[in-house]
Amino acid sequence: MVKLADQTVIQSVSNRLKRPGGHWRERGFTLIELLVVMVVIAILLTIVTPRYFNSVDRAKETVLKQNLSILRDAIDKYFADTGKYPTDLHQLVEDHYIRAIPVDPITEENVWVEIPPPDPEMEGVFDVHTTSDRQALDGTFYEKW
Repeated sequence: MVKLADQTVIQSVSNRLKRPGGHWRERGFTLIELLVVMVVIAILLTIVTPRYFNSVDRAKETVLKQNLSILRDAIDKYFADTGKYPTDLHQLVEDHYIRAIPVDPITEENVWVEIPPPDPEMEGVFDVHTTSDRQALDGTFYEKW
C-alpha cells in the first residue's frame, strides 16, 4: 500500500516531467536548440578567426624585424672589431657574435639573402634580407625591409 506522502512526492515529480500538452518530457535538447547553439558558435568563429590570423601575421612581422635587427647589429659589430665584413652569416656564429642564425619567421627557414658591401673592393656580407617575396600587412614587401 502506498502512503499518502509517497503519493504526493510521485505526483509532484510526474508533474515536473510532464510537458504542457500532457506528454512525458525526456531529458535532453531538441534539434532546434542544438541548431541555435551551432549558429551562435559559427557567428562567433567568423568574427574571431580573421582577428586571430591577423595577429599571428603581425607577430611574425615583429619577429622578422627583430631578427633582421639582430643580424645587422652583429654585422656592424663584426665590422667595427675586425675592419672587414663577415664572409657569411656562419662567420658571425663561429666568432661568437651571435649564438645561431635566427629563423626567418615568414619562410620558417634560417636562410637569408646576403647583400654584399656597396664598395666593390670589399667582400663579405654587408646587409641581410628575407627570401620571402610576400607582401606585409602595411603594403610593403618583406624583401625590402
